[in-house]
Amino acid sequence: MQYLHTMVRISDLDESLDFYCNKLGMVEISRREVEAGRFTLVFLAAPEDEPRARQDKAPMLELTWNWDPEEYTGGRNFGHLAYRVKDIYALCRSLMDAGITINRPPRDGRMAFIRSPDGISIELLQEGEALPEQEPWASMPNTGTW
Repeated sequence: MQYLHTMVRISDLDESLDFYCNKLGMVEISRREVEAGRFTLVFLAAPEDEPRARQDKAPMLELTWNWDPEEYTGGRNFGHLAYRVKDIYALCRSLMDAGITINRPPRDGRMAFIRSPDGISIELLQEGEALPEQEPWASMPNTGTW
């Protein structure tokens, strides 16, 4: 068995691509528009997974955008996506500067949670050992749910 991808339904393609690619740093690997089914599939990979995703078509995140408007609920019921990051403090600062709420700040230098525009919970985990505790993260409270 081999892990291939996780699919999440999105409500706004441009907003989601801005979040996942421009703010989180993921890379678009492929896109398929299915006019008969009225949907678009966009496959993304984390930057360090890009060569493998292009070769093996895995591991990836599949964004499914249905052209006819739907309201999606239950993002929290999905669980979460998880990504290992090189510097959790730098990424969280960059995300905050881009207007993304850090729902669970990296107080411990190891783990943070954010949400996508469609409410998908995303866990960010520090690569290797936890970074030393730093402000403003160490005393920052949780915001909302993750």
